[in-house]
Amino acid sequence: MISGVPHLTTALKGPLLHLEEHLLKHQTQVETWLREQWLITPAPFYASVDLRNAGFKLAPVDTNLFPAGFNNLNPAFMPLCIQAVQAAVERVCPHARNVLIVAENHTRNLFYLESLETLRQIFEKAGLEARIGSLRDDLTESIRVELPSGKECLLEPLSRVDNRVSLGNFSPCLVLLNNDLSGGRPPILEDLEQQVVPPLSAGWSDRKKSDHFSHYHSVAIEFAEQIGIDPWLVSPLSLQCGEVNFMDRSGGDCLAKNIDNMLALIQKKYDEYDIDMEPFVVVKADSGTYGMGIMTVKNSDEIANLNRKQRSKMASAKEGMTVKNVLVQEGVYTFETLGEEQAVAEPVIYMMDHFVVGGFYRVHTGRDVNENLNAPGMHFEPLAFAQSCITPDKQDEPDAEPNRFYAYGVIARLALLAAARELV
Repeated sequence: MISGVPHLTTALKGPLLHLEEHLLKHQTQVETWLREQWLITPAPFYASVDLRNAGFKLAPVDTNLFPAGFNNLNPAFMPLCIQAVQAAVERVCPHARNVLIVAENHTRNLFYLESLETLRQIFEKAGLEARIGSLRDDLTESIRVELPSGKECLLEPLSRVDNRVSLGNFSPCLVLLNNDLSGGRPPILEDLEQQVVPPLSAGWSDRKKSDHFSHYHSVAIEFAEQIGIDPWLVSPLSLQCGEVNFMDRSGGDCLAKNIDNMLALIQKKYDEYDIDMEPFVVVKADSGTYGMGIMTVKNSDEIANLNRKQRSKMASAKEGMTVKNVLVQEGVYTFETLGEEQAVAEPVIYMMDHFVVGGFYRVHTGRDVNENLNAPGMHFEPLAFAQSCITPDKQDEPDAEPNRFYAYGVIARLALLAAARELV
């Protein structure tokens, strides 16, 4: 389904859409500055960024370096994807002809397989032969999976000889990870002579969200200086907690203290901008994805009063890993809603190299404006962006479709730049 933008309501009592207006007014400075940054620090091969739009604040809450969901993008943007992939491949492996896409282990998820097949087709349309390899131990021979769209996805077992991985006789020049390595770095992928992107160090076995948001905070300050805004308008406040064990409650006092400190910092900014909303924080695992190990908190007592089931949920991460470190982050409301039922919507922006190639809204009917919209078991409807994120219209209103999408694209690229610096 493709549509326009959801309705935006906000708690801000001042001039609405100030940020969008400012980005449009300074478009030349924005694009020049970003162009200069990519020359200093090249972008990751691809990424998706979850944003939250509170009207008074537009900020990233998650940056995924192994994105899924390509099947949710507007098919009209396929030419953007093709051109961006060609540019990305030319930069990392100019002579590449063959690409091996390393899949996640949860390949029984048909929506994920739809994304993989869409990604594979992008490479094919860009002029490269692309095939999908799996690290699953139980996959000993190729399987074809019929998808809801009517397409087929061919999954093949990955093998290694010396310092090269292959799928039978298919020996790729380029290995593209679409596996976030939550379960650790697979030995089969270590020390390959083939180019591997993103690098293994980008996986959750090495990466920390606290590092990413530390880099993002620096990027936001630099960017804000360029166009004369408060960096808080585009950056969530973050604090990293030491080791926390939700099961035996060790580290709980430190966590509660950080939550109280964060709530006070948010309240101070709300007072500054005359925002009549209750501050909240998001406590999330410092590594990992899939909305696991995450909760919304408005009072530190909520942590102390967690029951065993809630503590067990917070302690669990993907691939059976245990949460040991957490990030305490400013909660950003989402005031974008859709339809009569006021379904909450959250934009997700996709990039290949440093190019924005599209996005979609996660639209939930069963979630609130302060809740995580990317959680296990949560049903969401993807709503593809009707227009690109790179064609603002200065003659139109700041909140017109192309202009809101442009604002999304700018903030997403700031998160991409933070990820680029993180990987150096």
